[in-house]
Amino acid sequence: MAVKADFHMHTNFSGDSSAPMEDMLHRAVSLGLSHVCITEHYDPDFVYAPGEEAVFELNTDSYLYELLRLRQKYKDKITVGFGVELGLQPHLKRQLAVYAKSYDFDFIIGSSHLCNGKDPYYPEFFEGRSEDEAHHEYFLSVLECVKTLPYFDVYGHLDYVVRYGPTFNEKYAYAKHADVFDQILTHLIENEKGLEVNTKGFCMGLGQPNPCAEILKRYHELGGEIITVGSDAHKPDEIAQEFDRARSLLLECGFRYYCIYQSRVPEYLKL
Repeated sequence: MAVKADFHMHTNFSGDSSAPMEDMLHRAVSLGLSHVCITEHYDPDFVYAPGEEAVFELNTDSYLYELLRLRQKYKDKITVGFGVELGLQPHLKRQLAVYAKSYDFDFIIGSSHLCNGKDPYYPEFFEGRSEDEAHHEYFLSVLECVKTLPYFDVYGHLDYVVRYGPTFNEKYAYAKHADVFDQILTHLIENEKGLEVNTKGFCMGLGQPNPCAEILKRYHELGGEIITVGSDAHKPDEIAQEFDRARSLLLECGFRYYCIYQSRVPEYLKL
């Protein structure tokens, strides 16, 4: 495996994972990874379905305490980064600004799990309109988030919405939303923000990572260079899944390096 750094994973400090952090690190070591970054969910003011448990609340102090303990224990085996996945919503501008500055994070992913207060995970997001219309609303909301909320290093799983539509990504095409994508990618590049290659899309049967190959190619064409690779693992056997496939795709798109982060500063590693 050429890519030896998984920069998107969750443990039982994220409410949607039950995996102990040490189990995740043990698995990463067994796979021969040199670096990982734990990126627990911090998604304040999330809109939950009736009766749904509030899973995106994070006790950051407890999380950091355990991470520092295990970082020391595993220091001769693997480098463990302190990260977070911020759930971006424009009205949280001040709250996220304060939070991002309150801890010495190594790495911050910015993600959009909600679109205008609606969760694309549920079928209701797509009801009463075409998938193209639903996708376009989501991408416009991403554009608003990246312009309003600069408190991240890379943007996570850019076309996340296609994981959950009625036909998944069967009717999805980069060209249908190219104008919005170009604005998003240009803004990221001009502000020295990177793009995550999230391999969960491969694992969900999309045949592509998130974002898709066309977006990655366009990011490269526009001058984008900062790429991280993440499995979005929520349990040990998901760590580094499809990394070889992601590497091949990145090389096809013209990239020669991927990034790891320490203290919010990217370091380039050869693919």
